[in-house]
Amino acid sequence: MNIQSQSWLIDRRHALRGLGSFIALPLLNCMIPARAAEVPGAKPKRSVFIYIPNGVNTLDYQITTPGEDYVFSRTLKPLEKHRGVVTPISGLHHPGGLGHHHNCQKIWLTGGKLGPTDRNTISIDQRMAEVTSPHTRFHSLEIANKGESLAWTADGIRLPGMSRSSEIFAHLFEEPKDGTEAQRRALRRKGSVLDANLEEVRTLEQKMGVEDKGRLDQYLNAVRETEIRTERADAWLDVPRPEIAEADRRRAMREVPQTQAGDYFRAMYDLMVLAFQTDATRVATFSSGIEGQGLPIPELGISQSRHELSHHNGDPGHMEKLTQSDTFAVEQFGYFLSRLAETKDLDGRPLLDTTMALFGSGMAYGHSHGNANLPLVLAGGSGLGVKHGRHLDLNQGHFDGYQLDDPGQHYQLCGRPANSEAHLSNLLLSMAQKMGVETDRFGDSNRDLELG
Repeated sequence: MNIQSQSWLIDRRHALRGLGSFIALPLLNCMIPARAAEVPGAKPKRSVFIYIPNGVNTLDYQITTPGEDYVFSRTLKPLEKHRGVVTPISGLHHPGGLGHHHNCQKIWLTGGKLGPTDRNTISIDQRMAEVTSPHTRFHSLEIANKGESLAWTADGIRLPGMSRSSEIFAHLFEEPKDGTEAQRRALRRKGSVLDANLEEVRTLEQKMGVEDKGRLDQYLNAVRETEIRTERADAWLDVPRPEIAEADRRRAMREVPQTQAGDYFRAMYDLMVLAFQTDATRVATFSSGIEGQGLPIPELGISQSRHELSHHNGDPGHMEKLTQSDTFAVEQFGYFLSRLAETKDLDGRPLLDTTMALFGSGMAYGHSHGNANLPLVLAGGSGLGVKHGRHLDLNQGHFDGYQLDDPGQHYQLCGRPANSEAHLSNLLLSMAQKMGVETDRFGDSNRDLELG
């Protein structure tokens, strides 16, 4: 492939030529020969988060045996061939999400608590991107079926998501249609506006009280983040985008309607693989739907949305279709893992070794909006120190065992956590630490989760 041949590497001085300003350009990956990845600390670290709305049919999803000798459930059976690189996780919850099902997706990656007057906090992918973005053209990649991504800024603003293959491919790999210089002028106009705003804010700061100064600090942090991204985007304009092999271009660019759910999922996964392979970004999120919707699957004869299926009122037919929908989503996730495993990183290792992938939902049992005992699977990242091959069950020692033959009892487990200390933010914290984020707290975390 052209990517692996390194034909797109450029000289650092060439990248600086024509900038017209003294921007501190980082050492970009496209300037580093492949062997530089062998230098300790230079290996890329990546994370991706994949969300399915409205929970699952937990009776068919739940794995009941902890540890290494677990048996995959019916829903998770498609991951059997990936057993050595996946860790199903049971028992985690977001305390701030209990009883607030409309916020499940919003806080899945933030661990925030959203009431009528609360503002969301930064999502873990964006904390990771703070560390990885100095090395990549794009800060992060947000893919979302309905445009409502999983990513939130430090200022509590939701980032927009893209949903069309051609749009995402053009964003990542094609030069701007109006030309590089036009884009540079636009970026510098944006920088001038930021400078003017900062000057005005500084004059107001002297007249502010303590509370207002706190809000101002939050605003200034957001402005500084925007300034940094703008400067980096300007610096990257002179760096040629990687050449994409024709086979990869055809696979990633295919425009698939969402009525073809399987092809749509795989197209999104192919785009993320290509983004990681070219090191366009190292952090990505993919929301396949929002609570209250979720894609139907016509190829399986499922015309209802996941929301409709989750509110099944115990109807066996609807529950069976929900299980089929759940299994279908797991199968597509398995496709993604296969693609990561077969695609080589710059140093020849599989991308899966350097990529952590978290798959799951912010809701467990959709019919009652239960959001404890969340369905989660962590995959990949062995090169980051993640060890797999077990069912990590945080419910153990805090309940009398799974009672799948008594649905009422099991549904209670999905609405009220057996282990109140098992916060999802603990997992997010541990993933962030594996990515190089130097922190001992995130969201409502109360400890890190042992992944090694």
